[in-house]
Order: sequence, then structure tokens, then C-alpha cells
Amino acid sequence: MAENVLYLSYDGLTDPLGQSQILPYLAGLAARGHRISIISFEKDDKLETGGEQIHQFCRQNNLTWHPLRYHKQPPVFSTLYDVWRMRQLAQKLHAQTPFTIVHCRSYITALVGRWLKNKHGIRFIFDMRGFWADERVEGGLWNLNSPLYRRVYKFFKGQERKFLHDADAVIVLTMAARAEILSWGVDDKITVIPCCVDLQLFDRGAVAVPDTEAWRTQLGIPPGAYVLLYLGSIGTWYLWNEMVLFFERLQKEHANAKFLVLTPDVDKVIPHADFIVRTVSRQEVPVLISLADASVCFIKPSFSKKGSSATKMAEVLAMGVPVITNPGWGDVAFLADKLDSLVVVDPHAQQTPIIPVSSGPVSRAFFDDFFSLAEGVKRYNTVYHRLGG
Repeated sequence: MAENVLYLSYDGLTDPLGQSQILPYLAGLAARGHRISIISFEKDDKLETGGEQIHQFCRQNNLTWHPLRYHKQPPVFSTLYDVWRMRQLAQKLHAQTPFTIVHCRSYITALVGRWLKNKHGIRFIFDMRGFWADERVEGGLWNLNSPLYRRVYKFFKGQERKFLHDADAVIVLTMAARAEILSWGVDDKITVIPCCVDLQLFDRGAVAVPDTEAWRTQLGIPPGAYVLLYLGSIGTWYLWNEMVLFFERLQKEHANAKFLVLTPDVDKVIPHADFIVRTVSRQEVPVLISLADASVCFIKPSFSKKGSSATKMAEVLAMGVPVITNPGWGDVAFLADKLDSLVVVDPHAQQTPIIPVSSGPVSRAFFDDFFSLAEGVKRYNTVYHRLGG
């Protein structure tokens, strides 16, 4: 049975995250017959430059998009205003064509989703992503020494319990998050859907050898040099200093090693003779991954990181490149048990671990079952049908 779904996102569809982790799922669900209307919050500059492209994508995929302007200032109060506007528009749309399901991405939108459930009886999906309030505190965005942020944190932790209790279905990114929430006595209505990996893009077999060699020459990587890769942002959650020290230990075994850093945060990397630092397009990432002998990804372990999905790491693994990471976050323990190419180490260990040899194209079975877009759409569709039953 096809459902009439209202999808709420405080992240913009014009943001990279919206294009990689929201629209592909919704297009897949619309292709299965569901009628999906989207309310999202867009930054002015992104909407101006990318809005028409998103409108065109939505038209081509039978999605209805209602973008609203995102407000950042003043903190907290701007968010309250945006929540009010979301609620007003959701109420208006529901009056025109009643929704059967409200699908809420993370906590801000769940405020509106829970309200719609209580007021109109719409089935409510809390797609919580991670432990958002704890991420804000542990990431230093909410200082609990501030009375305002302490009050905001307590409010959202209280709402978290209500969302989990009242939701008709809960979606999390990791099995570790699911186990944590079940330990709180929440009903077992929790589905794990990791962030998807584009397995057509991240396919080692699709990378042409001449393209790999051309990039090697362009980046100045000598023949036979050992290449360690880091792919992703450099910031609060990433143990950048530990990754640099790991590379320096690796150099003792591979004197000609190079550290290839693909990041949007180029300005945060202190220049180093053996570092190659670039910001590249998503389409260029697979061929650059193919240059690497191994990749490193050290993330600060914390409570909230139990809910983090290892998307960048999975993209590298799908290309057959071994990854060295640390314990204490996401589903690393589960993945390491399934994949020989994932090596889990103490980031402060002085000894370099035994690193598997880069394998080239890998068996797709595990990735198809766990990280593929098709599997994610299938799991969401199962939830929709269960609620519509």
C-alpha cells in the first residue's frame, strides 16, 4: 500500500548531505509508489545556486519539495522560529492532502512530528540519526556552563525520551545505538539503516589504470611510494594529531611514504613535506582512493559516537583499501568481525599494526547487504508498509 508521507528535514537538500543521504532514499521510496512531500530548511546561498537543480530532481522523481529559509541567528531563538514555521506549513499541507506518515530526520523536526501525531493521529517515524543532544555537548557546541545551553540540553534529553516512547517507528544508524536504546526499556520498534554508500561510484573495477597513473603523476607521488590516505573533515570528532603521529610511525617502515589527505578543511593542515592535501569533487574521490595502500580514520570515542555511521570509512573499504581505525565508536567492532581489511588499534600505540595489502575489487555481498542504497530503501519501505498496514 502506498503511503502519503510528509518528510521533515532541518538539513537542506541543497547541502551535500541532502544530496547524498536524503534525496536518493526518498527517490527510491517514491519509485515504490509512495507520495512524498518534503519540508527542508535551506541556506540562502545554497538555495540560490542549487535550488533549481533540486527542484528538477524532485520533479523527475515524483517528489514534492517545499523549501524554507534557514535562520542561524540569534542562537536557539532562530531555531524556535524555524520550528514554528515548519509546523505552520505542515499543518497547511496536511489540511490540503492528509498525510498518513510523518517521517522526521533528527530531533528538531521530531518536535513537529510528535505534535502532528498527537493532533492528527499521523504515524510518526523518529529517524534519530544519532544521539544529537549529546553530540552537541561532547562536540563543544553547547557549553553546559551556560545556563541557556544547559536548559536546552535538558529539554532535548527529555524530548528524546518522549520521541522514543511516542514514535511508531525509530530509525538509527548503528546496531550499537539500537542496543543502547533498548537498554533504556524502549519498545523494540527500532530499525538499523546505516548511511548508504554509492556502490556504483565506489567501485574499484570501474577505475581505469591510466586515470590512477595520471593522478599519481599530477600529485607528485614517486613510483613505489607507500600512500596512506585520510578522507573526510578535520575537526572536533577526528583525532588528527594521532593520525599524523601514526603516519610518522609508518614512515619508519616506509621511508618514502606519503600522506594523501582529501578534506574540505585544507587550511587546518599544517604544511609537511610528505603531505599531499587536496579538496576534490565527490566524482574524483574513487580514483584518488585507488592510489592508497591503506587509510587511517581515528575518531574520538564517546557516548554519542555510538550512533555514528562509518560512511567515509565504508567508501574506502568498498574500494578494497584497508582501513586502520580505533575502537569505541559506531559499529566498528561488528564491521571488523566481518571485514579482514578493517584493522582496529589503539591510536596511541607505539607499534604499527600489521596492515593487509590493498586488495583491489572486493566482494560486494557484504556491502550490498549492509551499506547499499537499495537495501536502505528496502528497509525504509518495510517500515512504511508496517505503519500503513
